[in-house]
Amino acid sequence: MARRSILAGLAVLSAVAAAGVVVAQPAPAPAPTPLQPPPLAVPPPNPGAAPAEEAPPAQVSAPAPVATPHIEAAEVAPAPPPKAQVAVKPTEAAIKRARYDIAVIQALDKVTAESMRFEAAVGRPVRYKNLVFTVRACERSAEDEAVEDSMVHLIVESQPRPAPGKPVPPPRQAFRGWMYAASPGLNPLEHPIYDAWLITCRAAAPPPTALR
Repeated sequence: MARRSILAGLAVLSAVAAAGVVVAQPAPAPAPTPLQPPPLAVPPPNPGAAPAEEAPPAQVSAPAPVATPHIEAAEVAPAPPPKAQVAVKPTEAAIKRARYDIAVIQALDKVTAESMRFEAAVGRPVRYKNLVFTVRACERSAEDEAVEDSMVHLIVESQPRPAPGKPVPPPRQAFRGWMYAASPGLNPLEHPIYDAWLITCRAAAPPPTALR
């Protein structure tokens, strides 16, 4: 029974093949719609490559020069005349200091504390112990000076008295310069034994008149 069924099926297949029955095939896929082309890929810059040359600038013509308007001589202001040189009057001469003939000096022996005041005339050496004082000038401040003072230009030499039978020792300068009565510490005598300073300046007394 089964054998007959198999044989019948084979017979049917043979008949279909002989008749040229076409087996159905799947339908073809629809054609793709046109798309926009992808953007072109820009190659990365090459650091070693030379830079692209720029286009030369366009030629621009220079503007025409503007003519300067002519200026008449009447439109120009005349230059101011030079200023006259003003003669400068010389300033009045400063009042000169009054000069005197006598310097009053105070001397001190720092060892014995002995002090002595004496007068020294200009140009005449005066001895005090081992010091010799020579006054070169003695002045007082002028009226236009702020401080009233007396000043003396003095030379002080250290020279011991000559001993009997011995040569006179050479003098040694101990001071040279100006001394000021109002400021004795401004330019003092620097000596290990003696000290001296100016008291004032005065005029010499007039000579006595002869009696008839």
